[in-house]
Amino acid sequence: MFKILTLNNISATGLDRLPRNNYEIASEIVYPDAVLLRSFKMHDMDIPETLKAVGRAGAGVNNIPVEKLTGMGIPVFNTPGANANAVKELVVSALLMASRNLIQAWDYARNLEGDDATIAKAVEAGKKKYVGIELPGRTLGVVGLGAIGGQIANAVIALGMKVIGYDPTVTIQHAWQLSAEVERALSFEELLSEADYITFHVPLIKETKNMLNADRIKHMKENAIVLNFARGGIVDDAAVIKALDEGKLYAYINDFPTNEHKNHPRVVSLPHLGASTLEAEENCAVMVADQMRDYLENGNITNSVNFPDMKMPRAGASRIAVSNSNVPTMVGQITSVLADSGINIVDMLNKSRGDVAYNLLDLETEVEDDVANKIKAIKGVLAVRIV
Repeated sequence: MFKILTLNNISATGLDRLPRNNYEIASEIVYPDAVLLRSFKMHDMDIPETLKAVGRAGAGVNNIPVEKLTGMGIPVFNTPGANANAVKELVVSALLMASRNLIQAWDYARNLEGDDATIAKAVEAGKKKYVGIELPGRTLGVVGLGAIGGQIANAVIALGMKVIGYDPTVTIQHAWQLSAEVERALSFEELLSEADYITFHVPLIKETKNMLNADRIKHMKENAIVLNFARGGIVDDAAVIKALDEGKLYAYINDFPTNEHKNHPRVVSLPHLGASTLEAEENCAVMVADQMRDYLENGNITNSVNFPDMKMPRAGASRIAVSNSNVPTMVGQITSVLADSGINIVDMLNKSRGDVAYNLLDLETEVEDDVANKIKAIKGVLAVRIV
């Protein structure tokens, strides 16, 4: 029986993928085998010795102590692409909100007073303050061309926009999914100089912290519009506010309200709505539950942010999974323990990612706990599990 601790509400559609005859799922479990969460911050949480995996029903993992878990041999799963359509639709909505001054105009209309004739007169007098621009022929700069950025690029091309994209690490898979009309920027500064709008779809890491700052805003077009539905911190809010006040930028639409900008007349701050649709929540829950189940029951890894993807069909009488530091001689030491115990290997797979390596070994006979303990005692081994 696997015990799953949920730290946030996870869609029942996803939890139903974990059969109750083999899984206990609750929000209060002291010694869980796995954790499922959305936005709960795990950084101050004591990690139980029983923990084998963490699954995030979403893409970003800034709320999870990934480095610490990696050192314990614990993979962290996420769900890239499961919420892509939801974010795409919100970004397209934001383009229209900013271009047509919809929020400001709505606020003006809702605060009109007097009888209907007076309101009608005020509407005609005031609407000229909210004259907007149309999207066709304008250029959208997309920073990050993964599942979300790629969908946005393709969608706005269908609206008549031009798209320039910047992503030095774009995968072949995502590149194939892009429209041929998406132009490639060789640098972030090149994208900034050509874009009328810019939207960010990258994780918040050291390299992307304040990616858009005061120096880089100087490269942008006059009256450009900034959208941030990725993570707070990617955009230097203070620099953007200053550029808005000086008339350099036209609008800032974001999903991360702060006291610094939430009441600014040229800012629209939304309450982190990016993935907040029923469909996205279900998609994320289903994906993370399936990944978690395959890992717990078979040792396979799909969509881990800290371990290599690895899938091996089962063979033999038993399977053992080993996480270890990515250093020489580890595989030899592991297989030597099995050989000394008289256990024959039917099949095996070894892959690495950065400083960590992961091994699946299918064995001809059943393996006992004492063999697993001998492997765990090898210097550099992080975790061992009989699957």
